Amino acid sequence: MNSVSEKKGIVVTCVQPTGKLHLGNYFGAIKNWIQYLDHYDCLFGIVDMHAMTIPYIPADLRHNTLDCVAQYVACGLDPNKCSIFIQSHIPQHTELMWILSCLTPLGQLERMTQFKDKAKRQGLSVNAGLLYYPILQAADVLLYNADTVPVGEDQKQHLELARDLAQKFNQAYSETFKLPEPIINKFGSRIMSLQDPTKKMSKSDENQQSVLYLWDEPSIIRKKIMNAVTDSGNEIIDRDDKPGIKNLLTIMSLATDRIIASLVQEFQTQGYGIFKAAVAESLIKLLHPLQENYQTLSKNKDELLQIVHKGTQHAKHSAQRTMTKVYRKVGCVERNSPSSTGKSSN
Repeated sequence: MNSVSEKKGIVVTCVQPTGKLHLGNYFGAIKNWIQYLDHYDCLFGIVDMHAMTIPYIPADLRHNTLDCVAQYVACGLDPNKCSIFIQSHIPQHTELMWILSCLTPLGQLERMTQFKDKAKRQGLSVNAGLLYYPILQAADVLLYNADTVPVGEDQKQHLELARDLAQKFNQAYSETFKLPEPIINKFGSRIMSLQDPTKKMSKSDENQQSVLYLWDEPSIIRKKIMNAVTDSGNEIIDRDDKPGIKNLLTIMSLATDRIIASLVQEFQTQGYGIFKAAVAESLIKLLHPLQENYQTLSKNKDELLQIVHKGTQHAKHSAQRTMTKVYRKVGCVERNSPSSTGKSSN
């Protein structure tokens, strides 16, 4: 890994280990993260504690956490160029969360869009963790004094909370935290459902034909793409009133690194069948090396644990440094042992 001093700044992003990655996760996030590896000190967190806000099976959480590491690395996040860590391995995340929660008005949490949506669905069964997890998200970022954070549009509100809490802490206890800037990738950030191209692709979709997972076999990829909803007519055109074809053009553009205008020119008279077949083959070609890497990594638990250990050691060093400053500034008695002279160490 290049030294931090050789890089421009710190990028932090985290994801819950909730199962297999789909095409939207790759094009909208991971593919963009790879370009930061040579220019930033990158920390990628598997935030297993966030996954506890809804009912879950502990054995599944353990499996999904390491599986997420395997998927990350298979997709191109080189552990020699970044730090991949597990949130629960670094206790400073929850330590900083508590201090930040003491600066957070309850009403501000209750106004969070995602909390309101989930609370409405869950009713009286909603738990306090669901209310407080935006503070833990803020701690995930501020703990490493991130300069930038890649986020989707749906997470922008939570990053604004992190910036707000950083400002409040700095004003109350002196300058400590940077105000992280969001990186919101526009093109490819919204890969749409294959069955309803007006909705974003989501693994929670009841119709799994809508979702194309990175690890789908070639036959499944072909079937899902060939059955993808298109629009009336038979013209290949990039237009908002043709959301089905527009989505497939976006997917093929990202898979082949070709501009959409070039694809339109090539396929505009070919018809939907020929175009869909070409989209499917471009994805199969793109995903083949990723799938091979994943099959090898997912079977090697020791290697995955070594990757996590290495990443965690780097992340924990930064986290400990931050929390030493935070505890001193908020008035906690230092934890260092007295020196041999009987005086407290500096």
